[in-house]
Amino acid sequence: MTDLATLDRAAAAIREAFPYPWIRQYSLKANDVPEIVAEVTSRGFGANVVSRGEWAIARRAGVPNGRITLEGIGKTDADLRDAVRATAAGKAPLAWVALESADEAEVVTRMARRVGLGRGARPALDVLIRLNPDVVPETISGLAVGDGASKFGLTETEATGLVEWLASNAKGSVRPRGIHLHIGSQLRAVDAWRDAVRRGLAVVGLLRGGLATFDTLDVGGGFPVLPLGEPAPDPGRFAREMPELLDAVPEDRRPTRLAIEPGRALVARSGWLVASVLHVRERGGRQVVIDAGMTELIRPALYGARHPIVALTSLGRPIGADDAPALEPARVEGPICESTDALGVHDLPPLRRGDLVAISEAGAYAASLASTYNGRPRAPQVLLEMDGRLRRARRARSWRVHED
Repeated sequence: MTDLATLDRAAAAIREAFPYPWIRQYSLKANDVPEIVAEVTSRGFGANVVSRGEWAIARRAGVPNGRITLEGIGKTDADLRDAVRATAAGKAPLAWVALESADEAEVVTRMARRVGLGRGARPALDVLIRLNPDVVPETISGLAVGDGASKFGLTETEATGLVEWLASNAKGSVRPRGIHLHIGSQLRAVDAWRDAVRRGLAVVGLLRGGLATFDTLDVGGGFPVLPLGEPAPDPGRFAREMPELLDAVPEDRRPTRLAIEPGRALVARSGWLVASVLHVRERGGRQVVIDAGMTELIRPALYGARHPIVALTSLGRPIGADDAPALEPARVEGPICESTDALGVHDLPPLRRGDLVAISEAGAYAASLASTYNGRPRAPQVLLEMDGRLRRARRARSWRVHED
């Protein structure tokens, strides 16, 4: 379930921290349910996608191509071809495509020249160059994509060389517009982010001196959503670094377009995963097995993420504020036939089969990373409207077993 009031507050906080003329792009990888994409983008955000699949979801959600940006290390030739075709059509080009390597640049340039982009009335394909800023983000290693050894982006030398190559070889079909960077997720401090932005600004400033259209810096996302009580910088804390960073760059070398790409920060706290208890037993302490796990929320199994769990019923009765039962620790396990399908220890009341629990902060990287492993159907998606009504966003998929 997605609580739209919570989503609305998160969107407002980011708009306040990064007001117009900041370009705000919602990163669909966080939650790609079309109804939720539509809700986010109706609140002042475009769509940032990493594949034709996400691009199609954004379009289905009503986002026009001009408010969609394409990035990602896994872009195929087919992804790039569609971006070129959209530009060649003239009416609906993407805002930009972020390039990850010289190989990718060569492919897209060849495609763009073949269809005549940049000639006559046909526009050029606008691209950003993804910079690997070689910083040490304040997060776990699996989320530190701005580390110099990660698979993402180009070094400063590679990035500047690629822009020079495009200027010489693209013949106006592909137009370098700026630098894209993203250092990681769940950032617990702003220091590495500040260093990365400073390096991005330096590259923009260097290239803008000889290329007036090189005018954009996309600083990515990474704004954290940590369990309540854990200290974490909010979006405004990141935004307050920008004036001083920009002031350090000569005015004629500063980017005139600035962009962000939040995902988790917009949707994480708005999502709840409701599950039913299957088993309660003693295994060196109380163990509770529920009917939701790594197929619906893989983050705990993937890298030990913790999502608080609360009970909605106890021994078949709804839990009210006046008669809340005593809580005791319980090890909560998922239903999947994998020993890593575990959700941690949580304080829960007495439970039995059929009781309901709710897993919080499940709005990001749950639905979008869900699978049908073990033959499990995808969970339905429900929106809690601002007025308290419920609206179905996606039906549950069900299996039918046919008799011989």
